[in-house]
Amino acid sequence: MDDRDYLAQQFEANRTHLRAVAYRMLGSVSEADDAVQESWLRLSRSDTGDVENLGGWLTTVVARVCLDMLRSRASRREEPLGPHVPEPIVSREDEVDPEHEALLADSVGLALLVVLETLAPPERLAFVLHDMFGVPFEEVAPIVDRSPAAARQLASRARRRVRGAAAVPDADLARQREVVDAFLAAARGGDFDALLAVLDPDVVLRVDRGAVPAGASREVRGARAVVERARTFAPLAASARPALVNGAAGFVVAPRGRPVAVAGVTVAHGKIVEFDLLADPARLRELDLTVLDD
Repeated sequence: MDDRDYLAQQFEANRTHLRAVAYRMLGSVSEADDAVQESWLRLSRSDTGDVENLGGWLTTVVARVCLDMLRSRASRREEPLGPHVPEPIVSREDEVDPEHEALLADSVGLALLVVLETLAPPERLAFVLHDMFGVPFEEVAPIVDRSPAAARQLASRARRRVRGAAAVPDADLARQREVVDAFLAAARGGDFDALLAVLDPDVVLRVDRGAVPAGASREVRGARAVVERARTFAPLAASARPALVNGAAGFVVAPRGRPVAVAGVTVAHGKIVEFDLLADPARLRELDLTVLDD
């Protein structure tokens, strides 16, 4: 086996891990795959003869690539039109894709990714690498051009933001599904009281419609405000199909088999505390929803 074949073999052995790091950093499977591919190109052009821990070296490389992508994204972004919902991973409830399962290890729910989107790129990197993958701050520091102590502070700030904003979902998936199904049934029937019964009083609804006129994407807070929105959703609720969205009970709205929205739902203490609805036509076309085909 020549050196290039050996490197390719080692890279493939680390690919799943690298995709998991990149997805948490970028909130997009397609961008994560681009970052992983770029890390392979950098590996193939590098002299790694003195590298003792190739897996750690690759983790550092993909993290640097992701940091550059996040900074580029931030520099391009103009005044936001509304909330940004990361790219969800959608699976059948009765048959979880092994690749999806690997990407979503450690319960990377859509609600957590929404919070990560609010962090500055260096904070996100420090939190993801250290808190999610156990990378020491001594190795995080040079990636963000900080001292280890400063990298620790970046992760600490991110951790406080995550703990203050990301709800911890109920672990019982069957119970999650019961609550989500009850919401859909109430929405179909226009049952105001039944809708209120399954919503947390402080529930948050985020709707990301992408590059559309201002005001079309929005964030709604409070049970009664969400119920008002749910009333307009009633005609589409009939075409909602159950799915796992980032490992939690959610649904895909697909009238006449054409997906128009993917909903990630966070259920905590038996109530819905958060809806994250991706309804951006351009980004929906990028999702692999064939897994839901019968």
